[in-house]
Amino acid sequence: MIFPVDWGELSILIAVMAIILLVASELISPYNRGAIMLNRQRLRRVAIVFSVIFMFTVILEAYEIIIAASSR
Repeated sequence: MIFPVDWGELSILIAVMAIILLVASELISPYNRGAIMLNRQRLRRVAIVFSVIFMFTVILEAYEIIIAASSR
């Protein structure tokens, strides 16, 4: 069974991923020498890209609402 995904659900998913990535980039210590080595700057850039994509989906939703309201 395939569930259709609309812009609202996709927007929420992208927002949650952006928040998780931003929090993870802030919690990673620059002095961490554990088994997992993550590039903090790259993680932060990816989080910012996801945030921009989220804002784009919000703008698309607002545009659709404005177009629907003006066509009445």
